[in-house]
Amino acid sequence: MINKKGDRFSGVPENVWNFYVGGYQVCQKWLKDRKGRTLSDEDILHYQRIVVALQETIELMAKIDAAIPGFPIE
Repeated sequence: MINKKGDRFSGVPENVWNFYVGGYQVCQKWLKDRKGRTLSDEDILHYQRIVVALQETIELMAKIDAAIPGFPIE
């Protein structure tokens, strides 16, 4: 997830990057809230876990949508 220079995150799937909760783009907000500071190894691990959790959430939402026809109500 971090590039060879160690200063950028890469490999975050587009659907995860564009996932919103409560009007906030989760991955982007997390990084913006830490702008200007050096991330610790623990911070980086936490961000990676957020990305995985969001990916799993997106997958579960798709399964729920497939299991419940007509949901969300159109």
